Amino acid sequence: MNPPDSSSKDIEQKARNIHPGQWAVEERQPIATLLGSCVAVCLFDPKLRFGGLNHFMLPIRTRASDSEYDALLRGDYAMEVLVNAMLGKGAQKQRMTAKAFGGGNVVSSLRKSIGDGNISFTRSWLEREGIDLVASDFGGPWARKVIFEPDTGDAYCKRIQSSQAITSQVTQEEVAYENSLLGPSKPREKKIELF
Repeated sequence: MNPPDSSSKDIEQKARNIHPGQWAVEERQPIATLLGSCVAVCLFDPKLRFGGLNHFMLPIRTRASDSEYDALLRGDYAMEVLVNAMLGKGAQKQRMTAKAFGGGNVVSSLRKSIGDGNISFTRSWLEREGIDLVASDFGGPWARKVIFEPDTGDAYCKRIQSSQAITSQVTQEEVAYENSLLGPSKPREKKIELF
């Protein structure tokens, strides 16, 4: 699943990077993402030779009280929006194949593995929708860099040993995305002191 060394840097430089809660459908431009406990699913239509990739943090929206932006981080939303975007470009679900990555346990202090829930969700969602999972790299104590070439359906996954720096980078990306969904902060009212 790793690309040859000579072309990997070239593919990575051309890649469109997506972050937690995002997705992309492309015909030629590679798509890349960095994963920890999150999962990324690559979908490919072999007849039309294009595909897409998403990146989600948690499997499903569990409470009605969850905010709207929270839905963007969920697997159920991420999968539906990716499939619908591909259908909108002419793909057919019965032709789609999937490759999926992530679900690592990079933060070992967590009692419940978020990654395990993401992996289980991904497998069951694809099975229910009749989309073949033709390759995967799930679990383990590492982060992953994934690059997807949508014109060929090739996906490359590089396991990255968890370190403080990698864990910090993955966490920063997830927090930055969540904060971006909250929108610009409201300006504080100026307090006037009377004396």
